[in-house]
Amino acid sequence: MYSAADHAHMARALRLAERGLHTTTPNPRVGCVIVRDDRVVGEGWHERAGEPHAEIHALRAAGAAAHGATAYVTLEPCSHHGRTPPCADALIDAGVARVVAAMRDPNPQVAGRGLDLLTLAGVRVEAGLLEAEARELNLGFVARMARGRPWLRLKTAASLDGKTALLNGESKWITGESARADVHRWRARACAILTGVGTVLADDPRMNARGVDAPRQPLRVVADSRLATPSTARILAGGALIVAAVDDPDRRAALEAAGAEVIVLPGPDGRVDLDALLAELARRGVNELHAEAGATLNGALLAGGWVDEWLAYFAPVALGHRARGLFDLPELTDMAGRRPFELRDLCQLGGDLRLTLRPRSDQA
Repeated sequence: MYSAADHAHMARALRLAERGLHTTTPNPRVGCVIVRDDRVVGEGWHERAGEPHAEIHALRAAGAAAHGATAYVTLEPCSHHGRTPPCADALIDAGVARVVAAMRDPNPQVAGRGLDLLTLAGVRVEAGLLEAEARELNLGFVARMARGRPWLRLKTAASLDGKTALLNGESKWITGESARADVHRWRARACAILTGVGTVLADDPRMNARGVDAPRQPLRVVADSRLATPSTARILAGGALIVAAVDDPDRRAALEAAGAEVIVLPGPDGRVDLDALLAELARRGVNELHAEAGATLNGALLAGGWVDEWLAYFAPVALGHRARGLFDLPELTDMAGRRPFELRDLCQLGGDLRLTLRPRSDQA
C-alpha cells in the first residue's frame, strides 16, 4: 500500500514532530511534510499550543507548490476551531491532492472528522503509516483523550538489591551523574512531576528539570494528605500544586502565600484520592506525568494500576535488607499476586543501568 518514499517522508515528519517534545503541551507533537513530484516543497512541526499547527507551517513553506501535492502528517488534521483554525480546511484550500496520516486523532472533537472532511472535498486520504511510532510519540495525549488520565511514568533509583535509601534516610547519591542527567531529560518532557510529602520532608527536592534545553518547567505536584509541606520547601519556588485529603485553613493560607495552589481531594482511606488527582491533572491538560516518590506513594500508584511505564535505575551497589525498599505493598501469599512487567529497553548510563518497563496484561 505504501511505497518506500511514503515511509521515508513519514519518518521525516515524525522527526520533525519530535522537535516539539518539550513545548507542545497540552497539544500533541505533530510534524508535516509536503511533497510534490517527488520533491519536498514544505515541512513544519507544531511548536507551542496556541501557535500554528504543523500543517500550517508546511503549507506556508510550500506556497503554490502545495497544489496537487501529498501531505504527510503524523496525526489526523484537526477539523474544529480551537485556538487555531482547522488544518483540514487549510489543506483543502491549498489544493492538496493526497493526505497520508500516521494515525487518527483520539480527540473526540476530531475522531475521524478531519479525514472525512478531506475525503468529501475530493482529497485522497490514507491513514496508518508508521502508526505505532506516532502513538509512541504522543502516548500521553492518547492516554488523556482515550481514558481521561495522563500517561504515568514512574522513576525509581535503587541499589541492585532494590533499596532506595539507608534505614536512616540517607539516599544521596545511589546513582551517578549520567543517570541523574538522564532523569532530568525525562522530567523535561513531562507536563507535570508528582511526588509525595514524605519525599519533600526528607529531601527538600526542587523536582524541576535542570541541565536540559527546555523552555518550560513541568508543573510540580505534591500529594500531601494533611498539608504538612513547609512553606519554605524548595519545590514551591515558581509555584506548585499541593493536593490534600483534609483542609486546614491556616496551613493552606501559608502555602498559598508561598505561591502554591492547594486543592482537596479526599480518599476513603484518609489519603489523597489518586484516581481523582489523575483525572484533575488530565482536566488541566497534563499528558505525561512523571512520578518520583518514596515507597508509600510508589506502592499506592502500583497497587492502583496507574503506572504505565517504569524507569528503573540501578546502581551496582548493595545496601542490605534493612535499607529502605522501592514499594510499600501488602505481603503476597502466592505468586499469582505478582505484578509482571515487560522489558522495553535496557541501557547503560555511566556505571548504572536504566530499565524501561511497562506492565504486562498477562500473569504468565
